[in-house]
Parts: sequence; C-alpha cells; structure tokens
Amino acid sequence: MTFSIVARSADGKAHGVAVASKFLGVGAAVPAALADVGAVATQSYANLAYRPQSLALLGTGVAATETVKALIAGDSGPIEHRQVGVVGPDGLGATFTGKECHDWAGGVAGDGYAIQGNMLAGAQVVSDIQAAWLAGRDETPLGYRLLEALRAGDLAGGDRRGRQSAALLVVAKGRGYGGTSDVWVDLRVDDHPDPVAELGRLLEMHSLYFEVPEPSTLLPLTGELADEVASRLASTGHVGPDLDESLASWAGVENLEMRIVAGHIDPLVLDHLRSSGGSDL
Repeated sequence: MTFSIVARSADGKAHGVAVASKFLGVGAAVPAALADVGAVATQSYANLAYRPQSLALLGTGVAATETVKALIAGDSGPIEHRQVGVVGPDGLGATFTGKECHDWAGGVAGDGYAIQGNMLAGAQVVSDIQAAWLAGRDETPLGYRLLEALRAGDLAGGDRRGRQSAALLVVAKGRGYGGTSDVWVDLRVDDHPDPVAELGRLLEMHSLYFEVPEPSTLLPLTGELADEVASRLASTGHVGPDLDESLASWAGVENLEMRIVAGHIDPLVLDHLRSSGGSDL
C-alpha cells in the first residue's frame, strides 16, 4: 500500500525517510529516524514497534542487515505481510518484503539506502526510485534528494490504488530549529490529491523559513540598499534608529528570523520584503 526510501547523506551526518501511499496520514505510521543512528520505514500491515526496536539495535552498533533479521525474528506476525527498510550510520541498507504482501511488492538496498514498496503499479516504481537516488548529487541536501527519489516512484505509477498522503523526515545533529533539536525536516501531507507535489511545495517553504542563509549570498546593508530596506520596513510599521533591529523585528513577524544576519540581508528575505507589502517610499 506504500512506497518509501530510507537513506543517509553521503557524509553520513543525516538520515531520513520519504514515503507516499494511498493511506491516510502515512507519515504518522511509517517513518522514524534518530540522528547519528539511522532511519526505518515500516509498512504493509506495519508493525510500529519496528521503529523504536530498529533504532535501539542500530544505536548499539548492530548493522542494518542484522537489525532487519532481528526485527523479523522477534515478530509474532503476520510476518509474511510485513515490509520494512532500515539504514544505519554506515554500511549497506537492508529491506524485507514478506511473501504475502500485495502485488507488486519488493525492494532493493545498497550502500546507505533501502527502497521498498507494496501494492505498486509494478517493479518499475522501485527501480526508478533507485535510479533517481543513485543519480542524485552528494552535495544535495538529503531532504531534497529523498524527495526527488520519491517523485520518480510517483511518476512511475506509485501505489496502484492512487494517491493520498506523503511524508518526509530528516534528522541530523543540531540541524533543527535554532540548533536546538536534531529534527531537520518533518513534513506530512495527510490527505491530498497530489501529495508528493504538495510535499515538494512544503519543503521549499521549509527551506525559506527554517534554513540559515548561505554566507556567500548575503548582501551588505549599506548605501542605496540600506535606504530601500529602511523605507520598506517603515511602510510596514517597523521603523527605528537601528536598521538591524527593525529588520529583525519585521522578520520575526514574518517567521524569517532564521535568515537574519546583522549588517546584511539575505536575498530571499529581501525578495519577501519587496513582495509582502513593504512599499519603497
């Protein structure tokens, strides 16, 4: 009823899961991940206990392949209806598909990834996800690379019953909001006619609101640019003797505080200011 990919970044610092299904709120059931430990997707008559169990095993140094074997060995059933994918901090990913999963069902695994699906349009769904993953660039943020792989499976037919929900979970040490958590991305589309596309839209929004700016792109707040920003901020009611303070105040209202750097402005913040009603006086 579901197709998914679990994977880690090329540098091993991030782990994540991308999943889609003709199932309400798939993100509430399938994915789990723990920074510096690994990620798991449990599906097809999912055993949600696999999530803490697999992460506990990976956390003690058990390889993904052995973790999957342990999950199956400790499950009282219905094992042959289960499907699971696991990836750890290093080495091969691992996947299992029970013999009684609804056709088409199967999976593939390799260094740092595992892909699996059941009740799919065909084997091409899994193979296209794998091809997209392997074609991805190592420097691409893991969330975007996972989404591209998931999109490939969706375009190949995905769940043969149709579309309903999708989710993306990525973890990495200190990459959460304000550096105070390890949850880098946690997005869910619970009920939507085109959930993978909607997930992509949400990921773009997430990048805008929760990512810090690339230092090389920052523009100095001097000269004409400083005058323009001050004028636009004044038209929104954020005016004061200190331009940095006024910009930070406005950015907090707009949920852009993660992109504020003293003495500079992020081009994305500038675009948002120009398009959000801040007129140039």
